Amino acid sequence: MDAIRGKQLLVTGGCGSIGSQITKRALNEGADTVRVLDNDEAALFKLQQEIDDTSRLRTLLGDIRDRDRLRFALEGIDIVFHAAALKHVELNEYNPFESVRTNVQGTQNLIRAALEEEVESFVGISTDKASNPTSVMGATKLLSERLVIAANWYKGHRNTQFSCVRFGNVIGSSGSVIPLFYRQIMAGGPVTVTDPEMTRFIMPINEAVDLVFSANEQMNGGEVFVFKMPTFEVGTLAETMIDAYSPESPDDIEIDIIGPRPGERKHEKLLSEDELKNTVEKPNMFVIYPDIDLSDCDRQDETVSLTNEYTSEKDKPLPPKELLDMIEQTDTIAKGVNQ
Repeated sequence: MDAIRGKQLLVTGGCGSIGSQITKRALNEGADTVRVLDNDEAALFKLQQEIDDTSRLRTLLGDIRDRDRLRFALEGIDIVFHAAALKHVELNEYNPFESVRTNVQGTQNLIRAALEEEVESFVGISTDKASNPTSVMGATKLLSERLVIAANWYKGHRNTQFSCVRFGNVIGSSGSVIPLFYRQIMAGGPVTVTDPEMTRFIMPINEAVDLVFSANEQMNGGEVFVFKMPTFEVGTLAETMIDAYSPESPDDIEIDIIGPRPGERKHEKLLSEDELKNTVEKPNMFVIYPDIDLSDCDRQDETVSLTNEYTSEKDKPLPPKELLDMIEQTDTIAKGVNQ
């Protein structure tokens, strides 16, 4: 983590599930200062209580929609981790322009401020829903990715490097299915399942943070880093968690099939077929290079082993025991105790 040590960091959305873990990891790895920008006052206060080393933590109340606030927040910053976003699929379907204002305009505001302050690196945090999107949230996150990557092209004399990471469901993240199922089980059910055969990519939160820091260390600017990850079936997850966590008999907990919500698709994609031509494969990730001409982007000669899109439908889903082991590794985060 030499790329972090002694640096000044800004984490947007730093009170969220991933943003807060990035903040804690950065402090542990020797960052000089970590500024956390978030529009949730209560969450900022909670983060202050959780982190002992408040001498290196700066909590900033503000919103990425506010360009003036970002200019002050970025003064003297070396590295930006951009985790702020509206990410709940159904809510974004009903409030599309709010999604645009945060995920698109907010990202551009941050890019502009980062260029004005000439930060060293900028890592945008994206989602599998940005790959060949079918939802408002996915479409805005794809555009957010493109804005970040294109900044490498028009940055002029500045040395700032811009890249993104893309991953699937993070165990225990705010609003994710595992904490929801756990709370429903603790309440005696029913557990609401959209479609038992629906599949999703999954990864522990510590691995998601690993990818973010790895991207910051490896990037030359212009890449989208896609972590390889296992998949699960939603129905299997519900049954596994009922068996493991039911307060009484698992037979007492019913599963209620409610059907897909607006904007949801049955299977997720981490890589679309169109992206394969610009993708190279590494042992634990794929790297997507941009279509636009970036002379600073060090394209590699390796090829990708995939012949068609990387989708959760094609992978063999985790069996119940491995799925439960992955949940248990994240302890209270996964179970939603602190949600």
